[in-house]
Amino acid sequence: MSLKSRLARSEILVAPGVYDGLTAALAQQAGFEALYLSGAAVAYTRLGRPDIGLTSVSEMADTMTLIRDRIELPVVIDADTGFGNALNAQRTMRLYERAGANALQVEDQTYPKRCGHLADKSLISKTEMAGKIAAMADARLSGETLIIARTDAIAVEGFEAAIDRAEAYLEAGADVLFIEAPRSGDELKRVAETFRGRVPLLANMVEGGATPIRNASDLEALGFDIVIFPGGIVRALARAAQDYYRSLRANGSNSPFADRMFDFDGLNDVIGTPDMLAEGRRFDGSDDA
Repeated sequence: MSLKSRLARSEILVAPGVYDGLTAALAQQAGFEALYLSGAAVAYTRLGRPDIGLTSVSEMADTMTLIRDRIELPVVIDADTGFGNALNAQRTMRLYERAGANALQVEDQTYPKRCGHLADKSLISKTEMAGKIAAMADARLSGETLIIARTDAIAVEGFEAAIDRAEAYLEAGADVLFIEAPRSGDELKRVAETFRGRVPLLANMVEGGATPIRNASDLEALGFDIVIFPGGIVRALARAAQDYYRSLRANGSNSPFADRMFDFDGLNDVIGTPDMLAEGRRFDGSDDA
């Protein structure tokens, strides 16, 4: 089922954040229907840096290519600001689409951007962003590739300005709306009341961020169609890795940590090593009788 078709269903779509082939494979094994390739998560893991616009379009496209080689699920990819003006955004569309992305999330911050839950953001004009969305729509090869238009205006210009911008982005051709960082349950409700039934709506759950955490069923009841948990996996793994390294440094071996990690065979089972080796034998003739 395509992402576009899936969004036509009433049940909310939960898309966990991933940042490489391993996390994508684990999320697919857990039974999710779609994934979110988070620019923040890529910055955290590949660069060891914050989400302040340091990742490049080529790093994101390369990551998308590796994930697509590993899993079949629809992937929503973070396109930041399109990495520049409308022409840059068109190139981003072409690169991401060729890499296997099913939807691009583009936002109205200036470039370089920063995490939507950090302070001191700045925005391009509503008109410029609408033009960027139209340019991306013109550049895409498939009508199945969705454009998710994000506005960060709540923190910069206020809630009403965010609603106004979202209306303009919908008119410009956005397939999904993402109003970033509502500050209360009331603002989440007002977003849904304004747009539900007119266009799919995306909610972003960031642990410790500006928006109060809601579970998927609560967001579905409000009228949201997609919920992403973009950086949660990195926060979980960073905590586990910190504990792991401290344990190894203190104890000189991994024995005290063994019940919190896969052993060699366990990890190979998870990533499908036996099946891949069997596939190789099928093609190299070593399985012939």
